[in-house]
Formats: sequence, structure tokens, C-alpha cells
Amino acid sequence: MSDDAPRKPMKFSETSETTVETAPRRPAWFDNGVIETPPEEDIFEAEGIEAERRIAETGSLKPARRFPFFKIFSAALGVLVSMGIGLWIDRLVNDLFGREDWLGYVALATVAVLILSAIGFVARELYGLKSLTNIQTLKQEARDAARSRSRDDAAKTVKALSAHLAHRPETARGRKALEDHAREIIDNPGMMALAESELLAPLDEEARRMIANAARRVSVVTAVSPRALVDIGYVLFEAARLIRMLAFLYGGRPGFFGLIRLLRETVAHLAVTGAIAVGDDAIQQVLGHGLASKVSARLGEGVANGLMTARIGIAAMDLCRPMDFAEIRRPKVTDFLNVLKDTSKTPR
Repeated sequence: MSDDAPRKPMKFSETSETTVETAPRRPAWFDNGVIETPPEEDIFEAEGIEAERRIAETGSLKPARRFPFFKIFSAALGVLVSMGIGLWIDRLVNDLFGREDWLGYVALATVAVLILSAIGFVARELYGLKSLTNIQTLKQEARDAARSRSRDDAAKTVKALSAHLAHRPETARGRKALEDHAREIIDNPGMMALAESELLAPLDEEARRMIANAARRVSVVTAVSPRALVDIGYVLFEAARLIRMLAFLYGGRPGFFGLIRLLRETVAHLAVTGAIAVGDDAIQQVLGHGLASKVSARLGEGVANGLMTARIGIAAMDLCRPMDFAEIRRPKVTDFLNVLKDTSKTPR
């Protein structure tokens, strides 16, 4: 047999341990290369079920309430401070009685005046906050009455609105007109439109006058003031004064905390970027094309501050007005451009 003879193939048994599997076994959790999580380990599905359960129970998806440690701390601190002040006053009165009887009686009278003034301050603040809440309640009732099919809802809302504005002499003619023509209107939107035009139109005119005067004053003062700090302080002062006047105009009685609440809501209502854009365009309209670079920069700052004050006033109107703007057009910042064209006028 020659060495060049081809080698014969070997035979293998099917039960041999050297048999190679041609089709590899796939894991049980693999399907087309995608890993599937067993249902018992699907944490996302469990979280979704929990969220749906919380929404069904509470009506909204809110985080679980934590134990109010800060509220308890604040309440305990307030009690301790109050007890300390009470002990200090008691010791002071006793010491004054030990020196002279008349000094002790004067101290007692002063303490009585202090307590009565504190009660009056708290009552006034609560009344002011309640008046602001009533305005928002009237506004929501007016929205509901305009959509309602019951004429009684509109009549009840108009009556409440008339009672709310009865102290304003500007609404006397409007209240009389509502009494004369209310029976002639059968649809709720028409009745609410009549109430807005008769009751709120005179107040809106007065509010526009207030905003225009405040914008003019801010424009003049900030244009001539030498310090930026003075500008900021006067703008804040004028804005707070304007918001308070508008609240009184529409039937609100904000006190100290009520004014703070209005200021916070007004700032939240404003779109600062939109106000800046409107201010830039308005300055170009007031000063003219190509003249902005030739006019004093302080004049341009005064115009911008005046327009910002006008925008604050419009936002305060939205908050303090007991009805939304529907029949009457909502004022715009550009409506006050004519007021700011001549910043050399003395503010009224």
C-alpha cells in the first residue's frame, strides 16, 4: 500500500460524546433577541398600578404626605415665644407696681391697648383676605353662570355682583339699568354681558386712568433720578400702590398680608419676557425709528419702566376684577403709549 493513498473517512456513532449540536438552545427568556422581564419582576407595571390606585382614591396624583415636622416646630416655637413675651410683660407690670402704683396702672392700660390693637389688626387682615377670596369666588360663579342653562344661576350671580359693588357710586346707574332690563334678557350669556357692560365699564375706565397716571409718574421719576437704586425703589412703591388702589376699586379690602398675596399673584401672572419684548417695540414707536440712539438713555429707561408699570397694572386688573373680560376689551400695554410720549409732563 502506497503512502500517497487517500485516507478513508472515519465513522462516528450518533450516541458518541463528540457529537456537535448544530442548533444552539435559546434561553427561555429570549424572544428574537429581546429580553423579557417576568411579570412578577416588572417594577414599572407595579408603579403604574399604584399610581392608578392613588388617583382613584384621591382624584389626583400627589406625593404621599410626610409628617409635618416643620409645622409642629413652628407652632411650638410660636407658643414658647408667646409665653416668654407674656412672662416678660407680667414681670414688667409687677415691677412697675412695686415702684409706684400709678406706673403699674399705666402699664396695665398700655397692655390693654396693645391687646385690643392686635385683635383689630388680625380681624382687619382676615377681612381683607376674605374680600380677595370673595372676588375670586364671584369670578368663578360668573364663568359657571355664563355656561349654565338655568336662568336662576345668572340672576343669582348678577345680584351678588351688584351687592359686591354697591358701595361704588360709579355703579349706581348700572345697577338701576340691571333692575330695569334684567327681565327682558332670557339667555345667561346676554345677562352676564349686560352686567359686565353696566357695572364694570365705569370701573374699568377709572382703572385705566389709574394705570396711566402711575405709568406716567414712574416714567418721569426714573428718567430724572440719578441712581438705579432709587429707580428700583420707586417702581416697587408705585407698583404696590397701584395694585392696592385697583383692589379697592373692584371691591377688595387688602391689608398688609392681603397686599403681599396680591403682589405674589401679580408677579406670577406676568410674563417677563413678553413685557421686555413689548417694551422694546414700544420704545421704538415712542422715540421714532433711528432716534433711540440719539436720545438720552435715561429717557428710554423711563419709558421702559413706565410700560412695565402699565403691564403690572393690567395684570392686577385681571386678578382684582370680579369678572373676566368678555364684552369689554381687555386693555393692552400699547394703549398707554400716548401717555408716555411726553415724559416731561408733571405727573398728576
